[in-house]
Amino acid sequence: MPEHPQRIPAIEVTALTKKVSDASGELTILDDIHFTVRASDTLALVGASGSGKSTLLGLLAGLDIPTSGSVRIEGIDIFSLDEDGRAAMRRTHLGFVFQSFQLLSHLTAIENVMLPLELRGDADAAGKAEVMLGRVGLQQRLQHYPKYLSGGEQQRVALARAFVTHPPLLLADEPTGSLDAATGEAIIELMFELNREQHSTLVLVTHDLAMAARCSRQLTIAAGRLVDDRHL
Repeated sequence: MPEHPQRIPAIEVTALTKKVSDASGELTILDDIHFTVRASDTLALVGASGSGKSTLLGLLAGLDIPTSGSVRIEGIDIFSLDEDGRAAMRRTHLGFVFQSFQLLSHLTAIENVMLPLELRGDADAAGKAEVMLGRVGLQQRLQHYPKYLSGGEQQRVALARAFVTHPPLLLADEPTGSLDAATGEAIIELMFELNREQHSTLVLVTHDLAMAARCSRQLTIAAGRLVDDRHL
């Protein structure tokens, strides 16, 4: 019998390996990574700089190709898809929050948040984007371009853009790394609050142990290998 949809893991990673070559030879960035994540869980990927955390996050999003192994998102083997298929999967299944915000400078706050809605053909993209920007406290900043927003405001726009499509899976790469402590704490609170409201699965890369402790589970990566899997 087919597996009940609720029992399919949000993420299933099997034997995931990433190697690159340079002038000195072959470098293993990730080595035989295995784990699964249940729907609605919160997972922190922790480890020293250069351990492979961000590479792993990029592979989970299908933004990079592994040397070997597989990633299944809600049962879909994403590397069995071509580049267009992975892009379509991201539009329907993923939200991504970057440390450097990755807002489009020529678009206003509301236009940045509208973009993922427009890409998937949503009706009333402007209305939905306005509601989400209000939800993150930027209802007075809809028409401002990123250069006129503070770092914390830009990250709020990035959160609104990630959450506006109500994705089943949200990936965040050092989402407070560019922010001061007080602003970062406010962003953390907002991210977890939105995550609880939408019942999405959250996977984040962080050096912030306090933020990692907010998650239900921590995976520690060292020198490209999974060395600890801790449920909190």
